Amino acid sequence: MTIRLLIILALLVAAPAACRRAPTAQPENPAKVAGRAASMMPPDPRLAGLYRASCQNCHGHPESGAPPAGYHFAWDKRWAQGLKILLSHTVGGYNGMPAGGQCFACTEADYASLIRFMAARPANAN
Repeated sequence: MTIRLLIILALLVAAPAACRRAPTAQPENPAKVAGRAASMMPPDPRLAGLYRASCQNCHGHPESGAPPAGYHFAWDKRWAQGLKILLSHTVGGYNGMPAGGQCFACTEADYASLIRFMAARPANAN
């Protein structure tokens, strides 16, 4: 009887936590992903210029192998590593990405803003 009561209490405590989990992004139609990635642009004119000159060449074209801008399915696992790791990968280069994303005018703050934009995360997300 006591074990049954403990199990019921454990389930009652665990159930609300499971309900609060963010939904997992699902794969989307490649044409939809490509269309969104190609059309996205940061609202800030300076960031838009940096994005257009550097990031969009790969992140705006899914066939490049880079995670497409705005595609949560491709970004969620990366984002889970934390912005600090993503900044490190961006600045130092990672896998097929060249160091700095070949953005020679970008500051660390620019990189952070551009990563948030491509990952479709709010400006205050870290």
